[in-house]
Amino acid sequence: MSLEIPEQVRRTVLAEGDGAWLEELPGVVGALAREWGLVVGASFEGGHAAVALEVTLVDGASAVLKVGVPGRDVGPEAVALRLADGVGCAKLLGEDLGRQALLLERLGAPMYDLVADPVSRHSLLCDVAVRLWRPIGPDVDLPTGADLAAQYADRLPKLWEQAGRPCSPATVADALDCMDRRRLAHDDRSAVLVHGDIHEMNALQASDGSYKLIDPAGLRAEPACDLGTIVRCNPDLGDDLRARTERLASRTGVDATAIWEWGTIHRVVSGVYACSIGFQPFGDLLLAEADRLTA
Repeated sequence: MSLEIPEQVRRTVLAEGDGAWLEELPGVVGALAREWGLVVGASFEGGHAAVALEVTLVDGASAVLKVGVPGRDVGPEAVALRLADGVGCAKLLGEDLGRQALLLERLGAPMYDLVADPVSRHSLLCDVAVRLWRPIGPDVDLPTGADLAAQYADRLPKLWEQAGRPCSPATVADALDCMDRRRLAHDDRSAVLVHGDIHEMNALQASDGSYKLIDPAGLRAEPACDLGTIVRCNPDLGDDLRARTERLASRTGVDATAIWEWGTIHRVVSGVYACSIGFQPFGDLLLAEADRLTA
């Protein structure tokens, strides 16, 4: 089987020294297609952590086959999708965690392409986030917001060095302080299922005209963790990010300080990571804004 692998996926995999995975992928997809009765179509562009393919099911319905790159555990995503059960997120149709593969509901165009006004997009993202959030206890096998903050705190200084110090030391220190505060703020009693990476390209239109999210990280965390990604994104819009934070807080009832601190965390971590894998100009835009805010 011949596959068109998106260039950003290829670059990410090669940067990690996993070129053999690229050679094995057609065989993996072919085996999944036979077992699940799929007709495989074209690859979707965009993203870097998985290959997503158009597929047709036995009954003629359209779906998406997603295969995570090495080091990308789709297990938490599968848990999150099962918990959401098609509400707020794409519906999970099948899974093969041994091969890091998920079969998903096929959705339409991304919100970014359909809604021109950024403020309207942010409001719609709040609404779809609220639909997804639901209380979940510590018996659910998902990492917590505290786990994520601790993981980021361990990873960021090393990644910053590896990426060639693409932002100021003060910006890194500010992000680390925010991570410490959000780690300490985690409370299992009020944690909910959160997506972990809400933005306009991860919200696709469903058949009823509403929006559903794709690619959930899958976390037990405070809702501010999700709203922080809306503050992180599109730093080139030129709007006041403090005002954006206040609007999100007003629409959802979530604490503005928590949203701001998660926004800082996501902005710096995403920016440094994007620079490390050459995902530009996204990385430079995020870190230029981070440096400006820190200064």
